[in-house]
Amino acid sequence: MLFDGELVGRADSRLREAMRYSLLAGGKRLRPVLLYAAATAVGGSRASAQDTDRAACAIECIHTYSLIHDDLPAMDNDDLRRGQPTCHKAFDEATAILAGDALQTLGFELLCAADSVDTATRLALVAELAGASGSRGMVGGQAVDVAHVGRPITAATLESMHALKTGALIRAALRMGALLGVADVRTRACLDEYARCIGLAFQVQDDILDACGDVAALGKNPGSDAAQTKPTYVTELGEAGARALALELRDAALATLAPLGGPAAALADMARFIVSRDR
Repeated sequence: MLFDGELVGRADSRLREAMRYSLLAGGKRLRPVLLYAAATAVGGSRASAQDTDRAACAIECIHTYSLIHDDLPAMDNDDLRRGQPTCHKAFDEATAILAGDALQTLGFELLCAADSVDTATRLALVAELAGASGSRGMVGGQAVDVAHVGRPITAATLESMHALKTGALIRAALRMGALLGVADVRTRACLDEYARCIGLAFQVQDDILDACGDVAALGKNPGSDAAQTKPTYVTELGEAGARALALELRDAALATLAPLGGPAAALADMARFIVSRDR
């Protein structure tokens, strides 16, 4: 497997095992699937199969690093993730921090190694992933989240927080898939709007599952948002209101895909999955 191949020969075996433990633990692999589906929607990837896999693995490395760090005591202080003890519980906090750091840099190593695409495309892939995961994306959204624990939040701030924390990396997956293929301005605009809808729908469904889900299905402990008095779509809209919003966003995402036709079928399936999942 590509992940294992990239981890062979890393200097510290404990660090390598912590990276593998979190990266290969399972999960939905939503972002890599979206990358592949976006490439298909624009006519297929111009990169080699291995380099397309590298791009998909890169975004999963970034996502997994964020989960490791989010679970730390200084953040969400969770002890269960993907059906197993969180990285800092299975190893220790220092190793978990280092494993997250190493996965973050591994993601960019993978993109730089994708030499079947031209240099400009590789730079665009790196820039897209960097922008989506930094202070103007995922990390920035997490900072807003931390700042609002136990504090009131406006609807606009809640939406913008999740557009950064969750939506930015989802949008990056779709944009990276489009970069590997050939997408005109109109198609890229469709994918961006689709990303906005499913990114928010994903977070709304996450909030519903955290409030109403089952630990066996989720693979993590439900109720953590309430325990930390975090604002969610369930606390702001109620369960019924949150479910209605998720369906509204799903329908908007499907409508956005209409101009892309049959090649976007997998993206349509993902929009339906996002609001029907139980984990």
